[in-house]
This record gives sequence, structure tokens and C-alpha cells, in this order.
Amino acid sequence: MNPSVVGIDVVDRSITKDGVLKSHRLLSTKWGLPDWATKMITKDRICYASEHSEVDPKNKTMRLVSRNLSLCSIITVDENLVYAPHPTDDSRTHLKQEAVVNVKGIPLSSYMESLVADTISNNAHKGRQAMEWVIAKIKTEADDLKQEAQKCMHTVHNVLPKSSAQLS
Repeated sequence: MNPSVVGIDVVDRSITKDGVLKSHRLLSTKWGLPDWATKMITKDRICYASEHSEVDPKNKTMRLVSRNLSLCSIITVDENLVYAPHPTDDSRTHLKQEAVVNVKGIPLSSYMESLVADTISNNAHKGRQAMEWVIAKIKTEADDLKQEAQKCMHTVHNVLPKSSAQLS
């Protein structure tokens, strides 16, 4: 859903005793920076970020915390997203998204902070679209598995020998 993401690598993934899925991923992104900015801050136009996530099925929450690895001596972007059940409507999900942008050591740092914050805000809908796509995909796959399981059960039921009580 976000064409600037060019790669995702899973560094670590585990499940806690409480059933929480924890993941650490590295993201590779290309942000279409202007040429003058690219020359100042990176050679290959690819930037990297670290993302930690926790999916808690018991509490029905998902938390993502990310920080850029590239350019961190000039700019840091700390982003925190929490998906949780909507407080008043069980059919909806509440998303809280925060990003803290800090630019240092370059001219017009306030302008750059504002530019990055605006970009994050304008791209927020892409994250929501991606999450909705994943949910729809999981639902489709779950429905397919359910149908396949029902077919298998029907086949097994028709193949099993009838008991002697049924034969008489």
C-alpha cells in the first residue's frame, strides 16, 4: 500500500507465555526526496527504520513502535501506533498514531520538522488502508480454510464405514 517501502526483513519474532506475538522488523524505504536533499543526506536514496510490534489477541490490541536508523544524526522520527477496540462500538477499531520529529544540525530545521510531520500525516491513511487490506486477506483465507475443512469432513463422513447398528 506504500510504494516507498522497498523491503521488509524480520529480525526476530516470538510469542510470549501470555500469547503476545512480538516482532522486530527492519524496513527499507525510498522517500522520493528532492535531489538536493538526497545529496546532502544519503547516497542510495534508501533509508532504514527499525520497527517493534506487539499483537495481543487477549486484549485485542496491536502496537507498533518505529524509529529511523538512517539519517538519525540529522533527523529522528519516533512513531507509535496503537490499534485497539473502539470504546463504544465493537465493530470498529480505534487507532492512536503519534510521531515525534526532531531535526538538528541543518539550516531550516523547524521547516524540515514541519515538512516531515506533514508527510507522515498525509501518509497516515496508507497505513490504515494496508491494515484493512491485511484484515480482508485474513478473513478471505479463513473463509477458504473453513470451506475446505467442511469439504474434508463431508468426504470423511461419506467414506467411514457404517456401524453395525446402522447396517441392520
